[in-house]
Amino acid sequence: MKNFRYLVSLMLVLALALVAIGCAKPPEAEQKAAKAAMDAAVAAGADKYAAADLDAAKKVWESSEAQVKDKKYKEAKQGYVDAKAAFEKAAAAVEAGKKAVTDEATAALTAVEQGWAAIEGDAKKAEKKMKEKKAEWEADAKAFGDNLKAAKDALAADPIGAKAKAAELKAVIEKWDAAIKELMAAPAKPEPKKEKKTKS
Repeated sequence: MKNFRYLVSLMLVLALALVAIGCAKPPEAEQKAAKAAMDAAVAAGADKYAAADLDAAKKVWESSEAQVKDKKYKEAKQGYVDAKAAFEKAAAAVEAGKKAVTDEATAALTAVEQGWAAIEGDAKKAEKKMKEKKAEWEADAKAFGDNLKAAKDALAADPIGAKAKAAELKAVIEKWDAAIKELMAAPAKPEPKKEKKTKS
């Protein structure tokens, strides 16, 4: 009789354990909330302006996804809650990140503009020696002006693109700086001598 009671108790405990395990289900609501927060962060530009925060949040998300596959639903639920908070942090960091890049791009464009003004001054000084490069100089000067204007116009909407354009313009400045220095260092070509006519 004792064995029978023991066996019934054991069966009851096993049945309750199976019910408890069967009742545990994936944390779908938390997963959906975390996914929505991830999508919102990416839409806000976190991949460009808060990449470190977004990467950290994605690691938490991926860990939670792995826990769901392993049926560790309790840990996954907390992971999704943490991932949601991390994605929200990344989205909040976008404005600060965008402002920092905008400030960097503004400074780079200002430096490029000043650098070009100096190159134009040097080009005027070397005007006589630049005859062979005049057409190339004029084409580059026009393109530089157009590209600088385009970069300034794009600054508010795309500071990363404006910063990249500033780097391209800096390369043009460096090219002409080297070319003008080389021309200035070269000795002036002597003008051909006119032969004197001798009286016979």
